[in-house]
Amino acid sequence: MNKLVLKLLLVLAVLFFVIWKLSSSVKFQLFGELIYQVDTEQKLVALTFDDGPTPHYTAGVLQLLDLYQVKATFFVTGADTQRYMTQAKQIVAAGHQLGNHSWSHQRMVFMSLDEINRELEGTDQQIRTAGFEGEILFRPPYGKKLVLLPWYLANTHRTSITWDVAPETFDEDSEDPQTMATEVLEQVKPGSIVLLHLMYKNREASRAALPLIIKGLKEKGYRMVTLSELLAAQ
Repeated sequence: MNKLVLKLLLVLAVLFFVIWKLSSSVKFQLFGELIYQVDTEQKLVALTFDDGPTPHYTAGVLQLLDLYQVKATFFVTGADTQRYMTQAKQIVAAGHQLGNHSWSHQRMVFMSLDEINRELEGTDQQIRTAGFEGEILFRPPYGKKLVLLPWYLANTHRTSITWDVAPETFDEDSEDPQTMATEVLEQVKPGSIVLLHLMYKNREASRAALPLIIKGLKEKGYRMVTLSELLAAQ
């Protein structure tokens, strides 16, 4: 293999690494506004839940939040919201916030603008049908974005929301609710955005960690609010 080929392979490897890091960053995107935490001195935290809603777990999550009198933000998919509109309406009726997590929950790194439009606008429509009237914030599936998605977000004046605290490992065999709660309580600070997944059968550890997280945050003097309320505290 000659030196020119080696140099080309090296350049391609570096380019791939840069693209991968850029697409995976929760703190940076090429266009538009991205928020992963809020700069505030108030002891406020936003609990955010991705995916769903689902008929099996939404009610239990809402009951828990009501028990502890805290508000949260649910980043829902358009497909699940359409399928389980009753649960979506229950989230809104309970005073929580709905956010856009795309229609199909596919990685949107290489989607065309037409595909991005369908994914976001269709989900917005379902969120409005559920009765949510506030600003619809967006969270990219898997946190992935590159060029066209941020460009679309910027041109449609959408705020992209990621997170600064994410205790899940997505390894069911190693996840422990108490460990997850401890990780959140050690990392949290005023203005933090916490990410959890609660809506599917394999997220039992996350659901068990939620009351531990809420109780721990309350003991540390934090108040849990919707993302819009957190953004207003900047």
